Amino acid sequence: MTAIIHQFAVGADNFGVLVHDPSTGATASIDAGDEAPILAALGHKGWTLTDILITHHHSDHIAALSQLKARLGARVVAPRADRHRIPDIDVAVGEGDHIQVGSIDFLTIETPGHTSGHVSFYSAAEKLLFAGDTLFSLGCGRLFEGTAQQMWTSLSRLASLPDDTRLYCGHEYTLSNAKFAVKFDSDNAALRARIAEAEALRAKGAFTLPSTIGKEKQTNPFLRAAEPGLASAVGLVGYKPVEIFAALREAKN
Repeated sequence: MTAIIHQFAVGADNFGVLVHDPSTGATASIDAGDEAPILAALGHKGWTLTDILITHHHSDHIAALSQLKARLGARVVAPRADRHRIPDIDVAVGEGDHIQVGSIDFLTIETPGHTSGHVSFYSAAEKLLFAGDTLFSLGCGRLFEGTAQQMWTSLSRLASLPDDTRLYCGHEYTLSNAKFAVKFDSDNAALRARIAEAEALRAKGAFTLPSTIGKEKQTNPFLRAAEPGLASAVGLVGYKPVEIFAALREAKN
């Protein structure tokens, strides 16, 4: 693995992430919600922005896109399905498309549910997943535009990635998600251990991300909808996993 990841806070609970390829000097910002912290992070690291990879069209993920492109000339990569909602796109991507950040290869995975055009970026070689607002630590995004079936399919696809894949997502929501998760999965020892770990990290001002796909499969209720205990917790024993998921997502709302 060669990529260097720098994660930083943007606003109250958004994350900014820079991905740097030391072999070429290429640097990508994952989403572009606020220009000032991104510029500060670039300056702190001494990196030059070459690419902006956009996961979805919500304003807290694209508000600084045009300013950054005008200032730094970075290439903008964004979902093909959102070409009408995201400005200044240079490369439009969809399912199965590959994008290079220097020598780092990212596969585009379409992950609709939170929005209809949402994509995630996955590097198998670097064991990296940038899931935007589809998959969170101990949670998942709200269904603003997609259906429960779409989101369940998207989450299931991400859950099929290798367990040691490092998960970066758009928000620091772990503790708030934990309060919900433990209500429905209270006997899960791995979940309780993660909550204790997250509380300790936040108490000292540290981030709870990245997570891993393996951790999420053990502790995230939205990935565990096929587990009998979750079905029992929502009173839907014998129902399909997608129906359990829909009930959990509605309860979280």
